[in-house]
Amino acid sequence: MSDMKSKPQPPDRAKQRGAQRSRPEKAHEEKSHEEESRPRKSSEEKESAAEAAPEVNGQAAPPPDAVDPDPQLTPQQAEQARKKYLLRRFWISGRGYWGRHGDKLALPFTFGLLVLICVNVGFQYGINVWNRAFFDAIEQRNVHTVYMLSAIFLPLVAGSASLVVAQVYLRMTIQRRWRSWLTTSIIGRWLASGRYYQLNLVKGDHTNPEARISEDLRIATESPVDFIAGVLNAFLSASTFIVVLWTIGGALTLPLDGESITIPGFLVITAVIYAAITSTSMVVIGRHFVQLSEQKNQTEAEFRYVLTRVRENGESIALLGGEEEERSGIDNTFGHVLRQWALLTGQHMRTALVSQGSSLFAPVVPVLLCAPKFLEGTMSLGEVMQAASAFAIVQGAFGWLVDNYPRLADWNASARRIASLMMSLDGLERAERSEAFGRIRHGKTQNGAMLSLDDLSVTLNDGTGVVKETEVEIEPGERVLVSGESGTGKSTLVRAIAGLWPWGGGSVNFHAGRRLFMLPQRPYIPTGTLRRAVAYPAPADNWTVKKINAALDKVGLGYLKDRLEEDAPWDQTLSGGEKQRLAFARLLLHCPDIVVLDEATSALDEKSQDRMMQTVMRALPKVTIISVAHRAELEAFHSRKITLERREGGAKLVSDVELMPRKRKRSLITRALWGSGRRGRGA
Repeated sequence: MSDMKSKPQPPDRAKQRGAQRSRPEKAHEEKSHEEESRPRKSSEEKESAAEAAPEVNGQAAPPPDAVDPDPQLTPQQAEQARKKYLLRRFWISGRGYWGRHGDKLALPFTFGLLVLICVNVGFQYGINVWNRAFFDAIEQRNVHTVYMLSAIFLPLVAGSASLVVAQVYLRMTIQRRWRSWLTTSIIGRWLASGRYYQLNLVKGDHTNPEARISEDLRIATESPVDFIAGVLNAFLSASTFIVVLWTIGGALTLPLDGESITIPGFLVITAVIYAAITSTSMVVIGRHFVQLSEQKNQTEAEFRYVLTRVRENGESIALLGGEEEERSGIDNTFGHVLRQWALLTGQHMRTALVSQGSSLFAPVVPVLLCAPKFLEGTMSLGEVMQAASAFAIVQGAFGWLVDNYPRLADWNASARRIASLMMSLDGLERAERSEAFGRIRHGKTQNGAMLSLDDLSVTLNDGTGVVKETEVEIEPGERVLVSGESGTGKSTLVRAIAGLWPWGGGSVNFHAGRRLFMLPQRPYIPTGTLRRAVAYPAPADNWTVKKINAALDKVGLGYLKDRLEEDAPWDQTLSGGEKQRLAFARLLLHCPDIVVLDEATSALDEKSQDRMMQTVMRALPKVTIISVAHRAELEAFHSRKITLERREGGAKLVSDVELMPRKRKRSLITRALWGSGRRGRGA
């Protein structure tokens, strides 16, 4: 694209600096370390995932180089260049369906569809010739020919109908499989390395990714197949029946001031002029269609998101009595939808006027043009009807844009929205591979420690420091409490340890083969049965009902045992405290090596919190615990306490103290604030 300059760069820093791709060897090494540091899936989980996979699995290609608008462009020109690039970005990924790593049936099906279109045009020509012969026989009152042609007509119709049915099958199969391939590819990229979470932390045009993947991607893959099939059919039909019009119509001689003017191929010229007028009118009238369709799709997505938010947070809204305020917000968002629909309605009305007027005039115009020759006796009735049929087909072919311009506008809007999501994922992938852009490394500990943070720094995606220069070593079985004021980056540090926060420096190293389990402040409750919610993220049948009931008893949820197989909206049914208890039941079932508790007992009272921690210590005596909490009472259940303090340039570790003696000596590496090299004890 001439108006865009190729330049690799990390997300949201496109205007500050570029990013170079890292060496393949290093990227492969870091990827292998990350894969080893993640919890392993059981064979049952893998089989379940395979059964649920779409019929065509997309294979994601490396992201293309990022592009920046030419700095010499005006804002309007830069926006136009961006929109052009978005369509190009969609095709960069979309065309892979027909590539080496795409669907093996894509090319055969596509070739078959093109062949069927060509053959069907031949059948249309046969029916057109049949029209001439049939009406000539009627004009001549030739009974034998009329009966014979009537018998021929049935096979022609049957053949044409069969071809159309076969076209529909191949066309919709290509659309379905293309959508499946591309959807699988994008979902794979979206879910990989926690990018679905990281998108919430970076700027960009990727709001409502679920609507883009479900609705916009459907339109973006359906419409191009329809367009290509329609354009080919229109081109072949126009080419074939223009020859018919030229042959049948011949030249038209018109008297003018005692002289005569001869117009060769007058039917062809009339058809071209007629189609040019209608198509130009459609383009002029519908020039804002693309923009309005894009805005309409965006407002629809925002409206769905608002309604989803109300459903997901129904309990909080009901307890606070926020119905009126939510209604105001919903009405405001729905008002935007209605305004966009009103503007789009005006566009549809104007285009419908052109389309309907064209469809009414098209059958009449060729008959009027051929009438003088028929009345003179130089054209038979069959030729008039053949010309009328051919003119209608040519007009329909030329007017293809008139009928499909609204769908073309919808495709533009949807393709750009899905391409915007692709570009945001591209930025995250480039940041993962970049050497110029800081990224936390993940690897293995070397001295038997369960976890070590080596010169770990955590930053925002724009480089702003959150936590810096942290070095901690945690042995198997230790229980470490991370404390500090709100806003010091405790939760961010925990997310970096879990691998959800990629930006920063240094490394997070785990013991080989360890299994990590994280309990957030607000546990996720999936849809389905209570048994599935307790077993999550593993399949519900990984444990017997007896074991699941035992886990519920231990965390104080024994009264729910009878409802284990009940499919209910548990996310809305359970209270905050019950959700946290259920999360601890998951912990007891999964028996990990390391558990990270991020305010995991904040919804429990002190006695319940104490019982919950005692239960974990009894059931999992060797588990390594890293807790983030504000309650001082939790110190009694931990062997160490490290404290973060907010400083200029990012929070730092200022103390690392023993909360209870240990029987064996622990190896600890801690650097104090500002690189002084002292251990911060009892700050």
